[in-house]
Amino acid sequence: MSSFTARRTPVHRGPAAWSAILPGQPAPVALPGDQTVDVAIIGGGFAGLAAARRLRELDPKITIAVLEASRLAEGASGRNSGFMIDLPHELTSDDYAGHGDDRGMIDLNRAAIGFARGAVEDYGIRRDFFDPVGKVNGAASDTADALNLSYANHLTSLGEPNERLDAQGMYDLTGSRHYVSGLYTPGTVMLQPAGFVRGFGEGLRQNGVGIWEQTPVTAFARMGAGWRLTTPRGIVSAGKVILANNGHLESFGFAENRLMHVFLYASMTVDLSAEQVKTLGGRPRWGVTPSDPMGTTMRRIDTGLGGNRIVTRTCATFEPGMEASAAQLRRTAAVHARKFADRFPGLAGVRQEFTWAGHLCLTRNAVSVARELEPGLYAATVCNGLGTARSTLTGMAAAERVMGLTTAITRHFDAETAPTKLPPRPFSTVGANAYLRVKEWRAGRE
Repeated sequence: MSSFTARRTPVHRGPAAWSAILPGQPAPVALPGDQTVDVAIIGGGFAGLAAARRLRELDPKITIAVLEASRLAEGASGRNSGFMIDLPHELTSDDYAGHGDDRGMIDLNRAAIGFARGAVEDYGIRRDFFDPVGKVNGAASDTADALNLSYANHLTSLGEPNERLDAQGMYDLTGSRHYVSGLYTPGTVMLQPAGFVRGFGEGLRQNGVGIWEQTPVTAFARMGAGWRLTTPRGIVSAGKVILANNGHLESFGFAENRLMHVFLYASMTVDLSAEQVKTLGGRPRWGVTPSDPMGTTMRRIDTGLGGNRIVTRTCATFEPGMEASAAQLRRTAAVHARKFADRFPGLAGVRQEFTWAGHLCLTRNAVSVARELEPGLYAATVCNGLGTARSTLTGMAAAERVMGLTTAITRHFDAETAPTKLPPRPFSTVGANAYLRVKEWRAGRE
């Protein structure tokens, strides 16, 4: 009999700020007791919710239980920067250009964005939480400007629109003199990720899908032709199971020593006063990713998303134990304060109200694990740092596999090789963190 026991469950460091700034978080809805369903989904983030929605599209009568260890939008899905990106965004490259079939990947990313847009429309999610405004790659040095030029040439070769912003254009956008140039691309959707995920989950609930929070799956085992899932709140019996738990796939013993558990860190300011908003200038909403992938991401939001605030995201650590430390959170908070002051010296004293860590999962060869692991057991995991779009795709693929379909999405993941093995510990941990520190140093002003 196949049986799998969780070696660990998710541990989150720092508050889920995107959720904290929204009013009206309802009480958690936990599993009410033993349940029997057609499909059980472990994980209620982008992948798990996408899988549930796609299953219901394909069979409106299918019964589903989504089992989330914490609260909706308070795990990794509510700890990102809220960029749903359509274009190549390879974090291991120098300028984000992908490797291989970029045209095909762009089409799939846009399919994920279209799928998410459908959820917004069907479930009445606030349009503020799904804003197709595009994004900018910001350059703070001549070296970074050259990276933008290289990326722009790559996009032009693919027939993708892009627009160069000069230093004045970046100032008009952000209110910061830090940037020497920018590269605007129109296809990115800017999310309020917690608002989007909360609305997605509530929409599924209203359509009869069981969305159970604070219900970690501690073990599951094959029982006859189906599966038996153990939680602290009851047993779920399911014909099929989808693992939509990203890096915690490894917690159940799959892809061991093949997944890179990386934590990215972010801080968010207090709600700016009217005088501080006036001092800042610029537009009320924008998102700037760094021209160097290891640089600093900045995001400004307004009252429609939870207040006039600025998010600073930078620093990364490799944590094979899947838990960031309090010491790392303190270190990165200090870095964020410096990066914020560099960009907005007129607001240098503004307090950062929240600092948090977000878990993402990568592989050395940039593949996902989105396939059938055993008969009736499917993975929708490994976002490679592209959690909103890539995780949506893996969830859609898992649902289509459950229903026996072959689609462009399933074919894409079928064509991917297995994740490459990592060096043994402690060499992998020491080497990965040294690599990240060097990359951060090289990113410089970015």
